[in-house]
Amino acid sequence: MVRPARFAFNEETAQNNYFQQASDSNSVSEKALEEFDSFVRLLQANDVDLTVVQDSPEPWTPDSLFPNNWFTSHVTGELVLYPMYAPNRRNERKREVLELLRRKMNHRKLVDLTHWEEENEFLEGTGSMIFDRDRRVAYCCRSPRTSEKVLAEFCSRMNYDAVLFNAVDAQGHAIYHTNVMMEVGTQVAVVCLEAIQDAEERHKVVSRLTAAGKIIVEITLDQVTHFSGNMLEIKSRNGHPLMVMSVSARNALTTDQEKTISTFTRILSTDLGTIETNGGGSARCMLAELFC
Repeated sequence: MVRPARFAFNEETAQNNYFQQASDSNSVSEKALEEFDSFVRLLQANDVDLTVVQDSPEPWTPDSLFPNNWFTSHVTGELVLYPMYAPNRRNERKREVLELLRRKMNHRKLVDLTHWEEENEFLEGTGSMIFDRDRRVAYCCRSPRTSEKVLAEFCSRMNYDAVLFNAVDAQGHAIYHTNVMMEVGTQVAVVCLEAIQDAEERHKVVSRLTAAGKIIVEITLDQVTHFSGNMLEIKSRNGHPLMVMSVSARNALTTDQEKTISTFTRILSTDLGTIETNGGGSARCMLAELFC
């Protein structure tokens, strides 16, 4: 997790992130820090092996608390760097953070896809892709942030299979990141099938999830606006499965949905209202998994 130096509404990302809303409050940065620190304390209290990096003031990176977009790490030893849509988000690849990742992960191979930025082609990590890591599948919805060209290179170099589809929000806008509408856990997959309007593509997603043995928890477009798709299954040091989400996401779940998720994981939720409103992302976006 990256503790922001000065979190704020990012005009560059708001061009196609329709979940963002600029707040009138003058204390956005202060409130975001309070939410961030509370989130950290929640994870630490539940025995999560957590690495927190303090962002530097310069260069200013208003979205630095969403590190999952610019890198992923893999149990096979790779560190993958991704091409970012917003120019000011490319500055999040700071030398100090990269050095920390090298020390923490001891990765054997760097897969650098950032050269695609020169061609205006992007793929924003586990925002664009939802991994089924065990089966090496990447679920992706098409958007200005998810280029099929970059996705093809990622899949070729990492030996992944892509399940690609179109998805729109309640207003008919292309959903900018797959991780606001979908999560694939060890046993449960949360997905907004309503967002996938093409019947064939919807069937393809359901078939792949079912074939992988996932129990599908279907959420609505309204629940997506409350970030109910933006959750992540992690494990404590003792191996206990935890499903991490915001209070807003949890409150939007039905009793049956929450019961299904709770059958296989313990739910952890925290208030991220300021971050969600101004940043257009939630709990999953704030967590970048480290595999050593």
